[in-house]
Amino acid sequence: MKYKDYYAVMGVPRTATEAEIKTAHRKLARKFHPDLNKDADAEARFKDVGEAYQVLKDPEKRAAFDALGTGLKDGDEIRPRPDVGDGFEFRGGASPQDADDFFSDLFGARPRHGTRPRAPEWPGEDHHARVSISLEDTYNGAQRTFTLQMPVIDEQGHVTYQTRTLDVSIPKGILDGQRLRLAGQGGAGIGNAPPGDLYLEVALEEHKRFRVDGRDVTVDLPLAPWEAALGAEVIVPTPSGQVTMTVPAGSAAGRRLRLRGRGIPGNPAGDLYVMLGIVLPPADTEVQKAAYNAMREAFKFDPRAHFYG
Repeated sequence: MKYKDYYAVMGVPRTATEAEIKTAHRKLARKFHPDLNKDADAEARFKDVGEAYQVLKDPEKRAAFDALGTGLKDGDEIRPRPDVGDGFEFRGGASPQDADDFFSDLFGARPRHGTRPRAPEWPGEDHHARVSISLEDTYNGAQRTFTLQMPVIDEQGHVTYQTRTLDVSIPKGILDGQRLRLAGQGGAGIGNAPPGDLYLEVALEEHKRFRVDGRDVTVDLPLAPWEAALGAEVIVPTPSGQVTMTVPAGSAAGRRLRLRGRGIPGNPAGDLYVMLGIVLPPADTEVQKAAYNAMREAFKFDPRAHFYG
C-alpha cells in the first residue's frame, strides 16, 4: 500500500475544517474533471482528489490517516505499526467483500450488526476497537482498564474525540487477533431498540523475551559451555513463573527443548520451546587464559574438521 499525502492533494493544511475540505474538493473536482480539462494528467488528478476527499471527509478515516504521522513521503510503502489504531473506537462498517478502501487496509473490515429496520426503532450500531494486552495477561487472565476515543466532527468542522473508559476482563488464553464482545456497549438504539455491541480486537504486545506463534511460545536460554557439555538443571523463565528444566549432556547451540503445555493456555494448551545458546566466559586474566589453554591441550578439538570437505 503506497502512501499519498491527502492534505497535499487537496491543498489544505492538516488542521483544515470540514467546510474547508468540502470547498477544496468542489474547486479541484471541477478544475480536473476530464470533461472540462484536456490535460494528459487531468483524469489521474481527478481520481486522486476524489480518493483524498473520501478519506478526509470522514472523521474515522481521517483519524486513521492522521495516525500514520507526518514522516512519510508520497510513494512510501505504508507498514502501519502494530499499535496503529489502538484505543480508537469506530462504528460498524464495511463487510469483508467490500472492504478495499484506505481505512480497511489499515484496520481491517469492521463487523456489521445487521440491517436496520424501518423507523422509529433502530438497533444501535456495533462499534469496533483494537486494544493491546501483554503476554502475561493472556497467560493468567487480567482485569484491564482501557480508554477509547471516538473521532467525530465538532461544530467548527474539526476532528475531535469523545473519550470513555472501560473496565474489561481479559480471559485466560485469548490469542492475538481474537475479539471480545461487550454486549450493549456499542451505539445507542433509537426508540425501544437495544444498543449495539462493542467488539474489542486483541493485539498481543511484542515481548522483550518471548516470541509467540499461535499458542506456542519460544524463549532463548543462555548456557555455559560446561552446562551444555555435561548437562545441568537450570531455571527457565515463563510468562507464568519460573520452572526447572534438565538440559541433557552434549547439547549443542540451537537445540530446541520442549516444555509441554507451558505455552498459552487453551484446550489444548500450547508448548513452551527453549532455544539453547552457549555463552563463552571471558578470558581476561592469566588464570582464565590458562584454563582455555588447558582445554585446548586436553581436547585437541578442531571445530572445522569437516568444514572444508
